[in-house]
Amino acid sequence: LVQKNHSNSTKKTKNSWWNSFFDTWGPVSLTVFLYIGIRHFIAEARYIPSGSMLPGLKVNDRLIVEKLSLRKRVPLRGEIVVFNSPYSFDKKLIANRQTDLPSNIRCSLITFPLISWMPTFTDRACDAYIKRVIAIGGDRLLINTKGEISLNGRSINEPYVKYFCPMKAEYNLCPPITTIIPKGYVFVLGDNRANSWDSRFWPAGGFLPEKEIIGKASWRFWPISRFGKPD
Repeated sequence: LVQKNHSNSTKKTKNSWWNSFFDTWGPVSLTVFLYIGIRHFIAEARYIPSGSMLPGLKVNDRLIVEKLSLRKRVPLRGEIVVFNSPYSFDKKLIANRQTDLPSNIRCSLITFPLISWMPTFTDRACDAYIKRVIAIGGDRLLINTKGEISLNGRSINEPYVKYFCPMKAEYNLCPPITTIIPKGYVFVLGDNRANSWDSRFWPAGGFLPEKEIIGKASWRFWPISRFGKPD
């Protein structure tokens, strides 16, 4: 009888410990898993780290990146998209690495909030970039040294571009480009043509594979004073 009571007491202790653990960490774990699922499949928040999309998107603007629509169709000209770092897909940049490319799991951990603020865990191949789609597969593209574009033989008016490349007598800051975009790829530029590391400068050719696009910038939620859809 004593042994039976002792066994029941042990079971109650274990159950009590498990219930206490689950009550504490269960909701936290569920919240994390839901966050990861939503972030991976539906949408996520991103911030603007540089001035490459000025004047429309400013440094530290916060955006919602929507991921569902571009899984069903190709990007459209003029859409602002977020995509994986060129350091993860540009063959020449990869060839210059001293270490292997990080896995998707490692990049997910590196870019997870709180961890992403720790410089020790950063890797340029895990970064995300934001640019505007200028041309899609099959387009004939011409870009002059100011950063103005001509698409399929027609000059394109871009009211969102205010900062074109200055013309210097001794050199040109922006290279002229004439190319045809391969199928399955897009060509992207920053709205700040004078200060954007985009398709014009990537060493392996500058074409962004459609599969590397994370999603499109659908809504700016911060600062409140400029809340709304990005231009």
